[in-house]
Amino acid sequence: MAMIHVNGTTLRYEDEGPRDAHAIVMSPSMFFDVRMFAAQAAALSDRYRVIRYDHRGQGESARDVREKLDMDTLSEDAAALIEALDAGPCTFVGNSMGGFVGLRLAARRPDLISSAVLMGTSADVEEQADEMDGLVEVLAQHGIEPVLDGVLQFMMGDTTLTDPSRAEVLAEVTAMLRSRTPEYADAAWNIAHRLPVLDELGSISVPVLVVAGTEDHTYPPPKSRQIVEGTPGATLEIMERTGHVHAMENPEAVIDVLERHLAGLDALAARS
Repeated sequence: MAMIHVNGTTLRYEDEGPRDAHAIVMSPSMFFDVRMFAAQAAALSDRYRVIRYDHRGQGESARDVREKLDMDTLSEDAAALIEALDAGPCTFVGNSMGGFVGLRLAARRPDLISSAVLMGTSADVEEQADEMDGLVEVLAQHGIEPVLDGVLQFMMGDTTLTDPSRAEVLAEVTAMLRSRTPEYADAAWNIAHRLPVLDELGSISVPVLVVAGTEDHTYPPPKSRQIVEGTPGATLEIMERTGHVHAMENPEAVIDVLERHLAGLDALAARS
């Protein structure tokens, strides 16, 4: 486990693969950490530099007050991490909260981002803010156990919740969620009350691939289509039998998506 001090905080990160290769920076969903992208890192780090990190206030990264866990600050953290590791311009891969970060970086820091793959995310306000506020209150006062089943229903696709072949994934996610302390309520509050970036999508000039899970109960496919419609040149990939946690629920499909995206970048560079 490596730690780095950037942007006034300390982030935990993993840095694998050849240092002179194209970098892929992977940013996880709320409640998750570097383990979210373990399968993808294992598959890609023989050819690419793969950097995974924990958001400020989550995983093994430093804790902070609610006011410093907003999406703009998390995006500035990611930019500072990329700069400190000399990893730009990179392909940024983000799931949900990681997608919030990726959209902001793609719009604001094209010097650091050569492309983005954004899964199960939204550029809009939080339409389920009232429900999330209720979760935040319970989580802050009583921990995650009283809302665990609801969070699992929110995050996991129907296939993952019911298919015995995915029982191991469901158990891993459940154990990870159970380890989350009441302080995670502050990060969740910032999801519920984040500002939209719909008006920034039109300024994005780097290739963007948006991935939507057919069983995503949090940000279903229309949220991904909204991003694609507002982002010049963006493309949409629909992932079947997948909920909100793409990289863990359907790891091989995510690896395939990344492989094809990266191969497309290589082909584009060769024609340039």
